[in-house]
Amino acid sequence: MSVNRLFYTQGIPAGIKEVWDFFSNPLNLAEITPPDMHMRITNEVDGGSLYEGMIINYTLFPFLNFPVRWSTQIIHVDKPHEFWDEQKYGPYEYWHHKHRFREIPEGVEMTDIIDYKLPYGLLGEALNQLLIHHRLEEVFAYRRKKIEEIFGDMQPV
Repeated sequence: MSVNRLFYTQGIPAGIKEVWDFFSNPLNLAEITPPDMHMRITNEVDGGSLYEGMIINYTLFPFLNFPVRWSTQIIHVDKPHEFWDEQKYGPYEYWHHKHRFREIPEGVEMTDIIDYKLPYGLLGEALNQLLIHHRLEEVFAYRRKKIEEIFGDMQPV
């Protein structure tokens, strides 16, 4: 089974420090996750900025109130330009998420690059096509909307 890639870009009308401070604080993750997923962090994390090696454990309910435990580790931080997280334990065979922030004249361009692979071979591929990919699209659409509510909508130039 191949690795799947999702790519999202969003303009944010704010300064890079403000954007970095929000996204590098793991306690803000629940605010930009769909409420029906009931996402909560289950370990003690500092409300400050991420650091390399930081572990974040979650419980969430992505489908039909079925609980999923997930653990990610921050594997790279280049403040205020990017950080990467990788699944240590969870529903994916492989999960790697790059968060990138680039200053532009109107604010910040944020880019998410997610590479993931499901377990179970052909069954995992079928689940991805029928359910998982669509749910990830919903999660990131919700995230886009919440970011616009928090920071404002960047008008096209």
